[in-house]
Amino acid sequence: MTDSQLIREIKEGNVELYSELMRRYQRKILAFIYHMLKSSKLELLAEDLCSETFYKAFRSLQSFREVDASFSTWLYTIARNTVLSELRKQRGSMVPLDESGFMPMASPDAVPEQAILRSEKVEMVREAINRLPEKQRSALILREYDQLDYQEIATILNQSVSSVKSLLFRARSSVKSQMEPYFFEPIYEEYEGMKSQ
Repeated sequence: MTDSQLIREIKEGNVELYSELMRRYQRKILAFIYHMLKSSKLELLAEDLCSETFYKAFRSLQSFREVDASFSTWLYTIARNTVLSELRKQRGSMVPLDESGFMPMASPDAVPEQAILRSEKVEMVREAINRLPEKQRSALILREYDQLDYQEIATILNQSVSSVKSLLFRARSSVKSQMEPYFFEPIYEEYEGMKSQ
């Protein structure tokens, strides 16, 4: 059954079919919410906000019109608005992880050196994405992680397609510039060391 057929059946009273729609989108919506919350260190709220998103979607399903957007685009929009609403509520009551006194430590002997370097790079990219302004971060997550096209992202973010392309360009440029010191500093230091000899 397509999303459209499922929605039509649900609107006609077969509400038990909503669980199938949830099954199709739950992992993607949860991942999107998790990434949006990461910069505020509120990832633990991801499952609750995912449930809230599906609850809101179910309650509003009668007013959903496919001519306006696809179901997935509509669902991402609800998820984004739910997260932004929660972030507004949480503002001012957050304690950054480094101020909480808890610093996760990994034993250097536990994993081979290459795996450690790879995981460090992945973590640095995530941190760079988390430092982006909200719209740039959302656009990048929807494009790179969720593989949505420009039109879908434009609808979710309430932007034009050209604005989405601009947001993505600025987001990628920002991530790249944040990562450059990490990748090029050792080479530069070696060069400096050679000069002084």
